[in-house]
Amino acid sequence: GAGSGSGVGPLLEPSSGPGFRTVGLRTVLLLLSGGALATLTGSALLRRVPLAGLGCLLLGSAVSSVACHTPVTTVLEFLPADIGLWCLADRGPRRSSGAALAMAATMWAAYPAGLRAASDSGALGPLLRPAPFGDYFSLEAVMVLSGLVFWLAGVSGRQARAFAQSREAEAATADRLRLSRDLHDSVAHDIGIIAVLAGAAARVLQTQPEAAREALTGIETTSRDTLTGLQQMLRTLRQDEPRSDPGLLDVERLAARASGAGVRVELSWTGDRRSLPPEIDRSAYRIIQEAVTNVVRHSGTDACRVAVGFEPDALAIEITDDGRGAGVVDHDLPVPAIGHQRDAGGFGLLGMRERVAMLSGQFSAGPRPEGGFRVAARLPA
Repeated sequence: GAGSGSGVGPLLEPSSGPGFRTVGLRTVLLLLSGGALATLTGSALLRRVPLAGLGCLLLGSAVSSVACHTPVTTVLEFLPADIGLWCLADRGPRRSSGAALAMAATMWAAYPAGLRAASDSGALGPLLRPAPFGDYFSLEAVMVLSGLVFWLAGVSGRQARAFAQSREAEAATADRLRLSRDLHDSVAHDIGIIAVLAGAAARVLQTQPEAAREALTGIETTSRDTLTGLQQMLRTLRQDEPRSDPGLLDVERLAARASGAGVRVELSWTGDRRSLPPEIDRSAYRIIQEAVTNVVRHSGTDACRVAVGFEPDALAIEITDDGRGAGVVDHDLPVPAIGHQRDAGGFGLLGMRERVAMLSGQFSAGPRPEGGFRVAARLPA
């Protein structure tokens, strides 16, 4: 007949009597209607009952394809089931992904065998005529390949989202750690200066009013700077604005503030000063700030030395003082395992070590043999 080259050719060949064409057409319409109903039901159930929905989609595709089961049309008729398989692998519950693949594999194995059995037995009359085994093998290969492509696409999408979420979580953790370090380094430094100035003002309030007034002025200035820094940090968190972090250019201002608290800072620069990567510049400043804060709060001395050296491939920082020391520090041990009054009750040395470690640098801190304390860091730059 005219339709013998297509998948519906057998329906149009009146080889079994005058009423054969009508019977074949009624059968195919019934199959297509049943397949469409099962497909619609599966689409409705897919979100609420994923596996049941996929089962309906597979059933609908199988029923519809009986009427037209060439490799090309089978791919199109199983497309709703393949999309359902992709949805479960990509968006459905994780435990449903493997079960969905197993359900589809069962259909892939049973469907061609069922077609061949029905064809050989003549159960569906003209819809299924006997065909070589190779035709059924090709049909199954097409079904399996198309289904696996959709399932793997869904699994890949799920894994990509999980990886992106993991990266976002890591970035959020890094931001929280950075914020905690910055809060400690900036606020602890300023509060330490304020505490020293307040103590000095209390001691000389009656005997040296002018010195007490200067100390109170320093407290006011430091408090305003601290408030400004906190407000800027809060604005950054709320509005996601870029924040202007301090760097080595601010070390001289840091030294002036420490001098106002009674500790003279001697700065020395060696090497050719150059622009540094933002993270190196910021970390170098924070290390110096924390070390100077420890001198102000714990050393009991009135002076310290800050040396910054620009080497060809690194930035060397050293902060030393002649104040009170403590027991010998083993530089090979992590800082938290070392009890030292310079870091009593806080995370200053730990924060410095973490900063340097994140930048693949070198860090050491401990008493000097000749007395006092030394903090040294070397950052790749």
